[in-house]
Amino acid sequence: MTKDHFDVLVVGAGISGIGAAYHLQKNCPGMSYAILEGRADIGGTWDLFRYPGIRSDSDMHTLGFSFKPWNAEKAIADGPSILAYLRETVAENDIGRHIKFNHLASNASWSSETATWTVTGHRSDTDEEVLHTCNFLFMCSGYYSYKQGFSPEFPGADDFTGQIIHPQHWSDDLDYAGKKVVVIGSGATAMTIVPAMADDVESITMLQRSPTYVVARPEKDLWANRLRKYLPNKLAYKLTRFKNIKRTGLIYRKTRTEPDKIKKLLLGGVRQALGPDYDVQKHFTPSYNPWDQRLCLIPDGDLFRAIRAGKAGVVTDTIDTFTETGIRTRSGEHLEADVIITATGLNMVTLGEMGFVVDGVAVDFGSTWTYKGLGYSDVPNLVSSFGYINASWTLRADLTCEYVCRLLNHMNKTGTDQCTPRLRPEDAHMAQRPWIDDFSSGYMQRTMHLMPKQGDKEPWLNTQNYQADRKLLGKGPVEDGVMTFTSTRVPASAG
Repeated sequence: MTKDHFDVLVVGAGISGIGAAYHLQKNCPGMSYAILEGRADIGGTWDLFRYPGIRSDSDMHTLGFSFKPWNAEKAIADGPSILAYLRETVAENDIGRHIKFNHLASNASWSSETATWTVTGHRSDTDEEVLHTCNFLFMCSGYYSYKQGFSPEFPGADDFTGQIIHPQHWSDDLDYAGKKVVVIGSGATAMTIVPAMADDVESITMLQRSPTYVVARPEKDLWANRLRKYLPNKLAYKLTRFKNIKRTGLIYRKTRTEPDKIKKLLLGGVRQALGPDYDVQKHFTPSYNPWDQRLCLIPDGDLFRAIRAGKAGVVTDTIDTFTETGIRTRSGEHLEADVIITATGLNMVTLGEMGFVVDGVAVDFGSTWTYKGLGYSDVPNLVSSFGYINASWTLRADLTCEYVCRLLNHMNKTGTDQCTPRLRPEDAHMAQRPWIDDFSSGYMQRTMHLMPKQGDKEPWLNTQNYQADRKLLGKGPVEDGVMTFTSTRVPASAG
C-alpha cells in the first residue's frame, strides 16, 4: 500500500475542489497538493446528475469562478455546459495532473505529535486501500450524499407496475416517450424535469405536498451579453458579477425586512404568467415567507409555458398510496402513471460522509462550534467549503479558498504547523443557534443536529451573507485570538 504525503489534500473535484486547486497554485505556489476524487471524472454535481433539463438555478456569472469569466450567451446554463466550463478551467490551469480519480476517502485521523492528517480511502479501479498524509486537509466534497438521494417510504410502492426513479440515480435508458409521468416534489429538480420532458410525454404532472415560491427570469443576461461586445471579457464579467451579487443580496434582504411586499411581487408574477383563472393560491402560494426556503428559478418561464399549453399540470395534495397504475391522493384523485419520478430531495451529510479522529478521539461535528462557517472548534488544520443557501455556491467557495491560502501562508511565515480554532473564556456561554439559521427546508432540518453549532458573535458565525464574509474571511486578521497557532518543530540546538 502506497503512502503519499502532500502539504494540502483536497477532497472532491467538483466546483469547490477545482477552485481550491486554482487558488493554491496561484497563492501558495511552493506547496504540494493533491485532489482525492471518489468518482472517475471531475464535476461533482454536474457529472453525477443526468436527468432531463439539468441546469443551474443560479446565474453563471456568480456560480462561475471569480477568476474565469463565463462567456456563454445563456446565464442559466445546462449541466453539460457547466461541466465543459469546469473542464476548461482544469485544462487551462494544468490541474488534472493533481487529481487522483477513483480515490474515495473514508476516514481521516489527526496526530498532534506529527501535525499531520492520515487519510484512508478505497481505490475503486484497483480495489485497494489507499493512504495519504497531509499537513492540511481541505474538504470540498459538497453537502449531500452521493450514495443515495432522499426518498420517503411510499405506501403501495411495491404494487406499482411501472418504473420508479429518483433523479439522483437517473438511467440513460429510461424510455418515457409517449408515457404518463408523475413527478413527486416541488423543488428545483421537479420544476426542471417537468418542462424538459413535457414535449415528449403523453402527460406529466407535478405532484406536490405544498407549494414553493417560483420566480421567472430570463435565461440570457442581455446586459452581460451587451457588455461583452464593448468591453474586454474579464471586465464585462466582473461588472456583471458585481451587478448580480448586489441584486441578489438586495432581494434577500428585502425578504427579511419586507416579506409581505416580496410575496406579493412573486405571486403577482405567477398570476401574470398563468392567467386569472389559474388557482395560484392553491398551487403556488407557500405557507412560509420568501427565502425561508430556497426560491425556484424558472428560466424564461418554461414551467409556466408548459402549464399554459396544457402539456403539464400541478396537483397539490398528499399521497394516500401508490397503486398498480399510479398514485391515489388523500383527496381521492387518482393520477395515472407509467413512470413515477421521486424528486424528493437530497440526504445532507457532514464532510463527505467520512469519519474523523483527532488524537485518538472521534469527532462529533454536532458538538463543535463553527468557526467562520468553515472551521470547527478544537479540530486542527481542517477547513470545509460550503456555499450559500441564499446565493450562488461559488461566491462563498471562492472566499473560503482565499482564506485558506492566507491561513497557510501565515503558518509558513510564522513557522507554525498547527492552527486550531478554540473557544475563549468569553465564548463559554454563547447562545447556541443552528448552523444554518432561519431556513426551514426539509433537507436541512433533517440533518441540522449533525452540523456544528453557531454562536452569537464573531468568529463563531455562519453568516450566509456575502458582504459580511468578504470582511470576515477576506479582510479579518488571521490571528484573531481564536485561531490558535502552535508548532511541533523542535528548535535547533544553540550549541
